Amino acid sequence: MAITPRDLVKAKGLGLSLAAGKGGEDRHITWAHPIELADPTPYLSGGELVMTTGINIGTVASEQFEYVSRLSSAGIAALAVDTGTTLPEIPKGILAAGNELGLPILKVPASTPFIAITRVVIDGLKADELRSVQQVVDQQEVLARATLRGSIPGVVSTLADSLSAGVVVIGVDGRVLAAAGAEQERLIALMSDPAHTTGSSRGHAGRVIADGEAFVVVQSLRAAQALRGYLAVRTPTPLPNSGRLLVAHAVSLVSIAIEKPARVADAEQRLRMAVTRNLLGGASTDGSVLRYFGFEPRGDVVVLLLTEVGPVLAAEQHVGRLVANVGPYLMASLGEDIVIVVPAGNKRRILALHDELGRHLHRKLGGGLSQPARLSDTNVGVAQARIAAAAGNHPAFTEFDELGPYGVLLGARTPAELRILAGLLQPLIGQRDDLMDALTAFLEYNGQVEAAAAALQVHRHTMRNRIQRIAELLGDDLTSADTRAQLWLALRARNLLATVYADDDRK
Repeated sequence: MAITPRDLVKAKGLGLSLAAGKGGEDRHITWAHPIELADPTPYLSGGELVMTTGINIGTVASEQFEYVSRLSSAGIAALAVDTGTTLPEIPKGILAAGNELGLPILKVPASTPFIAITRVVIDGLKADELRSVQQVVDQQEVLARATLRGSIPGVVSTLADSLSAGVVVIGVDGRVLAAAGAEQERLIALMSDPAHTTGSSRGHAGRVIADGEAFVVVQSLRAAQALRGYLAVRTPTPLPNSGRLLVAHAVSLVSIAIEKPARVADAEQRLRMAVTRNLLGGASTDGSVLRYFGFEPRGDVVVLLLTEVGPVLAAEQHVGRLVANVGPYLMASLGEDIVIVVPAGNKRRILALHDELGRHLHRKLGGGLSQPARLSDTNVGVAQARIAAAAGNHPAFTEFDELGPYGVLLGARTPAELRILAGLLQPLIGQRDDLMDALTAFLEYNGQVEAAAAALQVHRHTMRNRIQRIAELLGDDLTSADTRAQLWLALRARNLLATVYADDDRK
């Protein structure tokens, strides 16, 4: 925080007091400058604390007012007037001008030399500069960690938060590699104009362009002299020096990430899949490995299950490329499906990813999304996502939260518990298949025999005979609402065992 006239008044040993211009006491002082010229404005750049003994401030109120007015127009931060050398008190003309123009007027006692004030200002400026440098260093460390955890999207998101800006990284082919922050869609549209991404020479890797009332800094991303893309930052005001240093650091990190050798990227993806399979198997995973991929070991995650993906290897490539833009993720294929695990805070982004993946794969994807769960309970999240996928009309996408009572009653059940629920149907196993179909239709149509018969395209008397046979085998009254509810749960549990846990070795 910069030093102000208020700070100087509070500084021990100076004995300064605010004589006028109270409204401006929080102005930032950029330097302390003793000067005795009647018109010192040619030597001022703004923000200074001007110090004077009053030799050339004028002898009448009008001259004194003009003197202060010139200083105020030059943008100084404050005027300090010595009251022990030339003037016993600050002239009324100076005080009146300070109050009217809002310029702080500091009274300097005879015991305080200007050099003492200058030292306090310089010490304050140095401290502020050190704080600024330390802040940049701290933010650079945060960016570095974000690179390890979330690669390019991690850097972009962290930079956007640090600068309160919109940030976009675009490849030379125009593909958006990552975007975050305010007005990112507007920034993407701006960068889609070739005029803003071409024409930079080697000696001019960056430039600033106007976007309405905002400023857009565009930096070229280069690795081994080859142009790889562009990083653009949109801010409402020009970036300060600390902001420019942070952007330069982000450019270096993104350039390195873009140039990551293919073998390293492939090894990282293999490790990612191994970690995912380890979690799905219920085994413990080293916390440092999880943090490397951007996950807190005790954090919450959501699980996205993709079905109907087509050839799995090709789908994995598309998924890996697109999901990286979402942020930290874990991924593995399970049979013909793909499981993606992301931090719970990225749920909204992962929902948008489902449709985008379908467009890239040129097919309608099925799938399900779990409720938030602890990372250590990822296998529960996978089960919920599978249940949601199985409950939808394929190919469709369903969130577990949308399943209502069905999800509450059966969503977190283990295969062993589902087998207990489905055991009510055991007497029908091995009988004619049409009995199970008849029971399903009967329950779906709320015990309406004629409606169920129409759905199965059989005569109503045939349907009644089958329902009677089912009642005899089960030893239950199918007209009872309680019995029908139990049978409905049993059928759902049996369906989950057949679709969600078909490969479970505990069946």
